Amino acid sequence: MGFFGTILGFFGFGVGITIGLVAGYFLFIYFQPTDVKDPEIKPLVEQDAETLQKMFPEIPLWIKNPDFDRIDWLNKFIEYMWPYLDKAICKTAKNIAKPIIAEQIPKYKIDSVEFETLTLGCLPPTFQGMKVYVTDEKELIMEPSIKWAGNPNVTIGVKAFGFKATIQVVDLQVFLIPRITLKPLVPSFPCFANIHVSLMEKPHVDFGLKLLGADLMSIPGAYRLVQEIIKDQVANMYLWPKTLDVQVLDPSKAMRRPVGILHVKVVRAIKLRKKDLLGASDPYVKLKITDDKAPSKKTTVKHKNLNPEWNEEFNITVKDPDTQVLEVDVYDWEQVGKHDKMGINVIPLKELSPEEPKEFTLDLLKTLDPNDVQNEKSRGQIVLELTYKPFKEEDIGKSFDERQTLPKAPENTPAGGGLLVVIVHEAQDVEGKYHTNPHVRLLFRGEEKKTKRIKKNRDPRWEDEFTFMLDHPPTHDKLHVEVVSTSARNLLHQKESLGYVEINLGDVVSNKRINEKFHLIDSKNGRIQIELQWRTS
Repeated sequence: MGFFGTILGFFGFGVGITIGLVAGYFLFIYFQPTDVKDPEIKPLVEQDAETLQKMFPEIPLWIKNPDFDRIDWLNKFIEYMWPYLDKAICKTAKNIAKPIIAEQIPKYKIDSVEFETLTLGCLPPTFQGMKVYVTDEKELIMEPSIKWAGNPNVTIGVKAFGFKATIQVVDLQVFLIPRITLKPLVPSFPCFANIHVSLMEKPHVDFGLKLLGADLMSIPGAYRLVQEIIKDQVANMYLWPKTLDVQVLDPSKAMRRPVGILHVKVVRAIKLRKKDLLGASDPYVKLKITDDKAPSKKTTVKHKNLNPEWNEEFNITVKDPDTQVLEVDVYDWEQVGKHDKMGINVIPLKELSPEEPKEFTLDLLKTLDPNDVQNEKSRGQIVLELTYKPFKEEDIGKSFDERQTLPKAPENTPAGGGLLVVIVHEAQDVEGKYHTNPHVRLLFRGEEKKTKRIKKNRDPRWEDEFTFMLDHPPTHDKLHVEVVSTSARNLLHQKESLGYVEINLGDVVSNKRINEKFHLIDSKNGRIQIELQWRTS
């Protein structure tokens, strides 16, 4: 009976367990407790003070501060890209850290420090909001609020005195608000030349540190000490106004700033072809650099002369001597009607050696097409002397903030004179009665220059730069700036003024640079942003 009792008891136990599990499952599924209530959801304004105090650190900045924007789209983008960003960031971090470690370890008599594992984990950082600043300079300023409670795996092997220790960083938390400045903004992709990063306050950094499996942060006083050391070190390097600067593009090439001056002397023309039916022609020369919006330089008109001598000199700014070309056009002046072109030719600037004068005798052509049979006819020749004078290397590619002084004027600037630079940035709230296709007209000492025309835009942006070579400072001069709209469709009102302003240049001479928005006269709300620079030799 003992044996059979044991067998029956075993089966009874098994049957009881099975019945109990099945009964418990059905009770759990089909019988709900009656004392469970749904959580009560209240607006923030109805929460009590104690609850708000607990919730406040977790409330996103775009809720607490109206000047922060919500950027959930960026968080979603980073979430999808994080596996690839993780690998790219870790690779970059290793490349940056290796030379720094190699430089520092001899000071502490350490044999080697190596990353055994380095991964940022599967939890990406989140942006709690972003503030964007608008300024009158060519820059974009952003302040994102970043929180990262990640699960990285960073294991570092340290060898010293014949021993090896393994240090592991776990449970990393980083809260910070950096200021990211993209400047200057340029018309070349990615549309900014430099990235400047600084911290607006000391960051919060929390992590666990394991050595030989033991958590070092559990040692009394170690946690607070490490926290303060990290905050102080990071603050000493990057707390505003100190910055981390990263160059993305060469500013001089990206912004196509002037890199030199082309000195052109129009000497003479030889055996020009007669264009007028009665009498000789009245020739003059136009000079223009390709890929430059500045107006052409013109010589005087030599009346009734097929072998004219000018000996007139001009200075033209150069932005890219490797690709730009000097275009030389000879015209026959007409008192009535269109001026006839007598010939054309070009000189690539790459044929010039810096600071070395070179004389050119060019055959005048009908067109620049090498296969045009009309170019075989003789149209005369023109003689020019060219000298390319590049700016000094230290004056090229630096922004105004980096050098705190403006570039110097070219070396051939007249004594006591200088270079007046006018940059037309943008206008706002300009509106015409009949049409709004604005361009800007500059008038200074009888010389007129124009920006490009933008169609149907009340807030146009031009970013056009113009230069005036002056014999003496424009202390008592004024610059006339007028926003004009033109339309070929409106026959009765083809041209319309949208407002103007007269800018006294005395302040520019005193301060070397101003960048301001001016209210337009004869405009209801129109404003225009003009930057002026006075560069002396």
